[in-house]
Amino acid sequence: MATTATVQSTRASSDDVKRILGDVDTAKLLEIIGLRPTVLDVEQASMWLSGDGDVFGAGAPLPPTAGSMVAILTADEDEEP
Repeated sequence: MATTATVQSTRASSDDVKRILGDVDTAKLLEIIGLRPTVLDVEQASMWLSGDGDVFGAGAPLPPTAGSMVAILTADEDEEP
């Protein structure tokens, strides 16, 4: 039986990304897979996108791979005036 740590450190497949993040544009999905994220990276990006960024600790930055995924997923969002 795989431990939680083993599963989270496993490279995320496109199916993992879709399962965790939901419907992802194909071009963005390819960019994300190109980052070679782990399942944990995808979960962290998902938490950040859902507004749960405080789980990383007050003022703590988002880990680099998860941050890159968030940037990819939010790149085409309209900026606030």
